[in-house]
Amino acid sequence: MNPLLSRLQPYPFERLRQLHADVTPNPAFKAISLGIGEPRHATPQLIKDALTASLSGLASYPGTLGEPKLRQAMADWVARRYDLKLDPATQILPVNGSREALFSLAQTVLDAGKPGATVVCPNPFYQIYEGAALLAGAQTWFAPSDPARNFAVDWAGVPEAVWAKTQLVFVCSPGNPTGAVMSLGEWKLLFELSDRHGFVIASDECYSEIYFRDEAPLGGLQAAAALGRHDFKNLVSLTSLSKRSNVPGLRSGFVAGDAALIKPFLLYRTYHGSAMSPVVQAASIAAWNDEQHVVANRAMYREKFAQVTPMLSAVMDVALPDAGFYLWAGIPEAFKGSDTAFSRELLALYNVVVLPGSYLARDAQGHNPGAGRIRMALVAETAECVEAAQRIVQFIQSKVH
Repeated sequence: MNPLLSRLQPYPFERLRQLHADVTPNPAFKAISLGIGEPRHATPQLIKDALTASLSGLASYPGTLGEPKLRQAMADWVARRYDLKLDPATQILPVNGSREALFSLAQTVLDAGKPGATVVCPNPFYQIYEGAALLAGAQTWFAPSDPARNFAVDWAGVPEAVWAKTQLVFVCSPGNPTGAVMSLGEWKLLFELSDRHGFVIASDECYSEIYFRDEAPLGGLQAAAALGRHDFKNLVSLTSLSKRSNVPGLRSGFVAGDAALIKPFLLYRTYHGSAMSPVVQAASIAAWNDEQHVVANRAMYREKFAQVTPMLSAVMDVALPDAGFYLWAGIPEAFKGSDTAFSRELLALYNVVVLPGSYLARDAQGHNPGAGRIRMALVAETAECVEAAQRIVQFIQSKVH
């Protein structure tokens, strides 16, 4: 067996299952889960129609590079969204969802033969980053988020000795679970560090189309272009249809950026067998070419958060995020900082599932930045999320008073 597998930690949802294994939920309440960030709005009909109209594609082996029409649809979307012109032949590569691409990209760019090969991750973070680093034979270093700056990652706080060994940096903007969006100044700092030390930046942007302010979140490629980095040196951005178009089961997204990185990534994927099904390609073309369903989807999230956030902010340390579909909330002092106890008791008394924030972070620099917080995924319909919020308010008030 690969000995590196023993370095992997249990996934947050497995830990949550174990945490709740001996809890009996209150049967007086219908079960509501805010635990898993799985989009639950309806899949747009135009995507379903494109999928079923393309079943003849099942008779063909797909190419890893994807059909030209698909890559052009992706390039056209980038042009509309970020006002950037990409070469669909060399700067865009379809992937089977951003999750597998994040993992396989690390296997492509990391050289574990170099002493101290390091991957820098935000903290809290999406656990695939850690798993990808460990299975590539690298070590991880976690950069904490700063609550005083809306949980922005403290890139400047990473020691120079760590940067000297860093080969890959995972960026998540908008962030999971915090919803924080990186500013142009933060990108400038990260690009300067990349130029100095030669590391690759992988920008995970799968939440980019769910936002609550007038201005859409800044993307990594967009930031690079604004700073005159038109070759996107050492930068790739990863995006997905899962959240944007409510098709997590489609497993469709793309990687875009530095052509010098896309080329070896294509080679790796050719051997890895990562080609996208022709049927999925057809549905993806329909999705990337349509923005109306995205606007409607965003409006539903805005309505939901506008109702739920004020309710919870009255009893918890929580505010509207920059983007994404999570609320990242600090639990009241009555729970003595135990996010796991909060999760267990809430399930037992009110049949609502939330994810302990400590499960989404690691102890680093003597602190777990997720401790004392919970993540709530507002992915269900508005009425269900409002009911969950009402129960959480009742739960907290019963403990505080």
